[in-house]
Amino acid sequence: MLNIKICHLYPDILNLYGDRGNIICMEKRLTWRGIEAEVFNISIGEPFDYEDYDIFFIGGGQDFEQGVLLKDLQTGKGEQIKAAIEDEKTFLAICGGYQTIGNYYKTWDGHECEFIGALDLYTIGHKERMIGNFAFQCDETDGGMIVVGFENHSGKTYLGPGLRPLGTVLSGNGNNGEDKTEGARYKNVFATYSHGALLPKNPRLCDHILKTALKRKYTDVSLEALEDTFEENANHYMQERLLAKKIN
Repeated sequence: MLNIKICHLYPDILNLYGDRGNIICMEKRLTWRGIEAEVFNISIGEPFDYEDYDIFFIGGGQDFEQGVLLKDLQTGKGEQIKAAIEDEKTFLAICGGYQTIGNYYKTWDGHECEFIGALDLYTIGHKERMIGNFAFQCDETDGGMIVVGFENHSGKTYLGPGLRPLGTVLSGNGNNGEDKTEGARYKNVFATYSHGALLPKNPRLCDHILKTALKRKYTDVSLEALEDTFEENANHYMQERLLAKKIN
């Protein structure tokens, strides 16, 4: 039997806006296809070896919660995460988790927090928050699907030259509300500001992430189609609300 091991990093701290629903979604969509899914929770003070896992999930948190993690990341977890990313392990990082794998976060009043530096990006805090439902379209190399979600962040994120965005903003703010980019892609990392939870409303994106992990581990793997009428209806409903166009 095929097996995928999912590492949920800091589930008790980075847990805003139902982000654990992404873990449940990945687990269910694997088991419905007869693929064994194991979930491991790793938090502060708990060491881990990145080679033991296939998918890593880092959810969203407030600025204070990200600060709490800094010391723990400096004990070796940060280097493990960097090594896992360079080894092309699959990552889904959302909002605070997305910011944390970047270089640094500078608060609106000038205080700078140095983060992992696994991805060449940085975030600048602002007094005004970017809040609301939003939509973006993934690059064709990631299937070109339209993704719907919910964003709530005061940080504006800017990508370095070695990264490409996960998608182009169709409605909402995305990375910074300026350049129409949303999220980041590097190797097998999928990073985004989309809470909500993201994956239950976007089954095509979920399967793309799962395929990425399966192909790295087993090389030649395909996923059988699931009955996604309910999920696709939810996605299309939000597209119609946000983009004011009928989805067939």
